[in-house]
Amino acid sequence: MRRSMLFLPGNAPNMIINGGTLRADSVILDLEDSVAPGEKDAARILVRNALRTVDFGCETIVRINSLDSEFYEEDLKEIVPCAPGAIMPPKSSRREDILRLDDMIERIEEENYMKKGKIKLIPLIETALGVENAFEIASSCGRVTAIFLGGEDLSADLRCKRTKSGEEILYARERIVCAARAAGVEVYDTPFTDAFDDEGLIADAKLAKSLGFSGKAAVAPRHVYAINEIFSPTKEEIDYAKEVMGVIEEAHRLGKGAASLHGKMIDPPIVERARLVLEAAESAERRGFDE
Repeated sequence: MRRSMLFLPGNAPNMIINGGTLRADSVILDLEDSVAPGEKDAARILVRNALRTVDFGCETIVRINSLDSEFYEEDLKEIVPCAPGAIMPPKSSRREDILRLDDMIERIEEENYMKKGKIKLIPLIETALGVENAFEIASSCGRVTAIFLGGEDLSADLRCKRTKSGEEILYARERIVCAARAAGVEVYDTPFTDAFDDEGLIADAKLAKSLGFSGKAAVAPRHVYAINEIFSPTKEEIDYAKEVMGVIEEAHRLGKGAASLHGKMIDPPIVERARLVLEAAESAERRGFDE
């Protein structure tokens, strides 16, 4: 379960070492935007060593440099043998980009006697072309476990102002949610970048959840708790889901093809939503962050 995904700069050893204490479901060790060109080699070595020695207590993801850069091949050579949970390629715009990356990772897995396909991909979609090709990217290969919207670079590519309310990326949000669900993968929302606007973060996260996102990324550790809370089922949702499953199980026991609860028919979509709520609640309880 990924409710929250926290970016940690790849050249910040103190943040990386403490990454496991920040209560995110996943940490994204960043080799791209947060690292200056002259520090790429040092950051890569730091992230490699952290993957080998630090117990983060959660999923580890590494954002590599883009495929049009001079750095991404070295990123893969150093990072893939350390077996992070996933690689995040930025500015993913075409299916071919992902297939190329898939081939490169597979070769490195073979060279290091690793299980093929173990390392997943979470393409970062942050261009207009990427948004339009979102379904092709999401369904490009079996490594793709999720897609992720990057609002800052996208708004620059769209030549529009990035705002807190986010109307300028609403179409993109809706488009990649539909693409991800159609491809059968998860989908994650762009970070809210004002670290001190708690009300804005809460509103933005609630909007993302209402649109169908699986979770939301963060660049500020203080945002993690609110994101986890918003993307965890509420007590009311859990109680209702349990009622739904109880009613439908009783109907099946009695050989009935239909059931109702509080005067409303319980149809397959309601049962499926109830099942997903209970799965999410169980996963949140295992993570221990549902207080």
